[in-house]
Amino acid sequence: MPVQRMTPLQLAIQFFLQIGLILLFCRVVGLVAARFGQPQVVAEMIAGVFLGPSLLGVLWPQAAATLFPADSLRVLFPVSQLGLALYMFVVGLEFRIDILGKRVRSSVAVSSAGMIMPFVLGVLLGLYFHQNTELFPSKTTMLEASLFMGASMCITAFPMLARIIHFKGLAGTTMGTVALGAGAIDDAMAWCLLAIVLASFTGDFSQAMWSVGGGIVYVFLALWVIRPLMVRWARGVEQRGELSESEFVFCLALLALGAWFTDLIGLHAVFGSFIMGAAMPRGVVHLALIQRIQPLTVALLLPLFFTYSGLNTKMGLIDSPYLWALAAVVLAAAVFGKAIACWLAALWTGISNREAMGIGILMNARGLMELIIINIGLQKGIISPALFAILVIMAVLTTLMASPVFERLVGSGRYQPEPGA
Repeated sequence: MPVQRMTPLQLAIQFFLQIGLILLFCRVVGLVAARFGQPQVVAEMIAGVFLGPSLLGVLWPQAAATLFPADSLRVLFPVSQLGLALYMFVVGLEFRIDILGKRVRSSVAVSSAGMIMPFVLGVLLGLYFHQNTELFPSKTTMLEASLFMGASMCITAFPMLARIIHFKGLAGTTMGTVALGAGAIDDAMAWCLLAIVLASFTGDFSQAMWSVGGGIVYVFLALWVIRPLMVRWARGVEQRGELSESEFVFCLALLALGAWFTDLIGLHAVFGSFIMGAAMPRGVVHLALIQRIQPLTVALLLPLFFTYSGLNTKMGLIDSPYLWALAAVVLAAAVFGKAIACWLAALWTGISNREAMGIGILMNARGLMELIIINIGLQKGIISPALFAILVIMAVLTTLMASPVFERLVGSGRYQPEPGA
């Protein structure tokens, strides 16, 4: 018997109900999380998991099915992606390319350490899991297993990293700039690795070439073609002292096209929107865009993204001491490979121990970018549901530990911005 689909009117009614419940629940969880030193962004991630099959679906399955029927996700998904793209555009607007230029050696060193060490550990874990466990399906080759684990261990929670940096007032500081720059490079490389894994799995390596090559071309066009043109255009805006409605819409159109292109080539919309935000000229333009976009995006749209991701996360699949032991090994490898390697790399480039430690702690958070990658792996049949659950545990715990460990080891004082910030 075919499943009856919801009508457009029913989808709209359900969507407004979901918005109200999500926003209220995120704020309630946020009040509790704040008592444990966690920023609102972490509360939203936890709230999303709670509203999904991991908690609500277990405790009250009828309510979960009523509130979030599968058909309604057809509406929630594109709106959640819009919220993520808008937020990453704002992050790009606040990202100081000039400061990154002063710290490019540190960003590249931290990024390299945060890629190489986790990748090596991930490859070793992938080899062990493939040979000695059933965490990978039989159709997944040893090469695919090792590359996928390497990519999943390399990822940094770029959107969440940006929100934590904003929450702690680190935007424009050495710590915040190096972490954001390294995080952007890490995630772009991890997505390229994922593209190679998917190409190997499907036998179509043209997609991997398209992803890597298209990403390079997009960055070049955005920063060396569009940005100079936008700087020339912005002179008129500076003279008037305001951004017109038509100009605002034009900037939004550029954002949408950038997100569309990077999604099309398989790198995810967050990179297109972030790079396009970084390409916007500073001054009246970037301040006006932030003022108009940020409040509604952070308050309304971004929680929908976290909730949608949580609805696809199942935490109850680790059901044996052996699997919990493997989860602990994955977590230890993730922390050692990312936090400690990035800390040492930052120290090596001359950054103070306190700031280097802060960079390592921030880079260790995996967040929902990790969930996106492993969801793709699960949907494509590269990993098993049990390995998916193990990687979810790692993503959640590395994100939860970021804020309290940062406060404990680095402190919560004010940080000096870079000269010119």
